[in-house]
Amino acid sequence: MIGAGTGMHGQGDPGSPMGHAQTTGRYVVVFEDGVDAAETLNATAGLSNVADSRDFEEQKIDLESTGGSDATLFAELGIAVVSVDPSQLGSMQTAESARGRIEAVAPELIHHVLPETADYLHGYRDGVNDLAGRLGGEDDTAGARAVTEAGPTFADDDDFTWGLVATRAATSVKTGEGIRVAVLDTGFDANHPDFVGRSITARSFIPGASPQDGHGHGTHCIGTACGPRTPSGSRGYGVAHEAEIFVGKVLSDEGSGSDEGILAAINWAVANDCPVISMSLGADVAQPHPPYNTAGRRALAAGCLIIAAAGNNASRPGNPGFVGAPANSPAILAVGALDSQLRIASFSARSLPGRGGQVDIAGPGVDVYSSWPMPQRYRSISGTSMATPHVAGLAALWAQASGRRGLELWATLVKESRRLGLPALDVGSGLALAGA
Repeated sequence: MIGAGTGMHGQGDPGSPMGHAQTTGRYVVVFEDGVDAAETLNATAGLSNVADSRDFEEQKIDLESTGGSDATLFAELGIAVVSVDPSQLGSMQTAESARGRIEAVAPELIHHVLPETADYLHGYRDGVNDLAGRLGGEDDTAGARAVTEAGPTFADDDDFTWGLVATRAATSVKTGEGIRVAVLDTGFDANHPDFVGRSITARSFIPGASPQDGHGHGTHCIGTACGPRTPSGSRGYGVAHEAEIFVGKVLSDEGSGSDEGILAAINWAVANDCPVISMSLGADVAQPHPPYNTAGRRALAAGCLIIAAAGNNASRPGNPGFVGAPANSPAILAVGALDSQLRIASFSARSLPGRGGQVDIAGPGVDVYSSWPMPQRYRSISGTSMATPHVAGLAALWAQASGRRGLELWATLVKESRRLGLPALDVGSGLALAGA
């Protein structure tokens, strides 16, 4: 079982802005709206060798060719990754020329696919008792008991995975046709037979690597979001099974990648009018990471909704974890994980106080069956990583059905979700659902 909702090996410290995050030594610069970013980099830090995403076809920036640049600018987002010495960094942060031009400067983070999640069923009874105790109050405890004892139980069958049934995707007449869904992950196995004839655009944002998935995580997420409903010799497992697939390889075959590659792929997805952007990745950083605050907000303004895994850093009942970056950004929809009885998964991160850091919605995330690189072809794994593409696929169905984009699409997902009687701290508005 693999989950990539938060990225780091280790918990991180919620009291520290950086937790246990890994950094690259470079910095991410966020520019104010309407600012000439290239001119600002030159004026504040003397950086003139700037690689601009607009100089590349479809803004698919080739990060291998930009390695000698002082900065890489993502024009759709108004964000750049820079290599600077301490004096240049100080100038960007404090110089008079930076005022009104630079919104934030932050260390560049490394994000990961997590190793296996803990066995979800282990100690579940203790988890229920702990949940009831933390809820407090007789009525709340009764509500939790009703869900865990009398709630529905879903299971894979010959036709569909349990997640497609639970979210009503299996019975929806919508298919995602005409909607572009970008999945930013470890890439995709282009040789998978279940995707023959599909519209797939694949790009790599890992220097020196093709979009081919040598890990598996990305192929699994793409399968859940956009895989087939009637594959030969297998049950249906894809939510938006006729959507156009945009593959952005932002994590290496070893399962890691930097802000630069992720932001480059978000920029590419926005430039190519992808209404849905799915990211099952992150870092265990409790405070919202400034670049994703801005990227999420500017993507929404362009009609593109970023959906991200809340994180797998919980170990319930004793440790409920916290929502990590980038999902903890206020303008990014954070997804928690449920099991087949619609209970919160033991590994699924809990909301933190303050703006950002909330779980917004939940999806199926335990024992999720989907595509896997050949020759294995299929695999069942668990994580908020698996819940996220369920929600992304459902967003594509709603985008097709309603024509809504950006914030309106976000609001529709939340409004149309199924309330569960579980704490909103854990599941947000509840289980994401498809329309009729």
